[in-house]
Amino acid sequence: MSDTLVWISGATAGLGSGFVPTCPYPGARIVNLSRSRRPDVENRYLDLADPDTWPAVAEHFDAELAAFTGRRVVFVHNAFLSVRPSFVGEGQGADHAREHVANFGGALALGESFVQAVVTHRPHLEAGLVMMSSAAARVPWEGRAAYCAAKAGVEHWVRVVRRERRRRGTGPWVVAVRPGFVDSPGTRADALAAPEDYPIAPAIAAAFETMTGILTPEQAAADIWAALPDGGPGESVLLFGSPPVGAGAAKL
Repeated sequence: MSDTLVWISGATAGLGSGFVPTCPYPGARIVNLSRSRRPDVENRYLDLADPDTWPAVAEHFDAELAAFTGRRVVFVHNAFLSVRPSFVGEGQGADHAREHVANFGGALALGESFVQAVVTHRPHLEAGLVMMSSAAARVPWEGRAAYCAAKAGVEHWVRVVRRERRRRGTGPWVVAVRPGFVDSPGTRADALAAPEDYPIAPAIAAAFETMTGILTPEQAAADIWAALPDGGPGESVLLFGSPPVGAGAAKL
């Protein structure tokens, strides 16, 4: 039996794929929460855009924490729904609504179910919740209003939950992470977006031509793991890297 249990949402592509090979806990049991399966770890089905799949993940957290006898549990919520960039009010309301559900509602629902499972069953366990954010939480990128709002909301949720857990003196540490400019299918797609719908697309494309300041998923994940010491980080939001001048991608 491993002394460490790690959940990673969206561990099959992009930044999420980098968290598995760089996991710093030898022999850790790793569970991928995703629509897609990863053959080298355990898998549980999750579709962020489908709230009907969220309760099964919550039940899984609860059952695992009730039975866990090891030292450490960590949940890295990395998955997000990526849709084509578009301006608000120009006919893509259904896409924006799906983003609200998945990237804000889904993130908070999964985060809360993990915190509740820890508090209920192992309140003094070494446990941590990592919520992936983005520079979009502070930069108003035209064409990404729903994504920007979701990440800003996630970061403020983290700030409040950290205060709540400190007041109670139990439960997991919680942190939001802006990972920097990561080479991923999402950022590659953003580089090809129509400039009239995503004005920074040309700058992203130019950055990919030189690869200056762009991290591989493994590089970004390794940096993030290294910033999560036992007991959790001291800051509510951890910042990594910086976007190329004038650029910004979906996972900055």
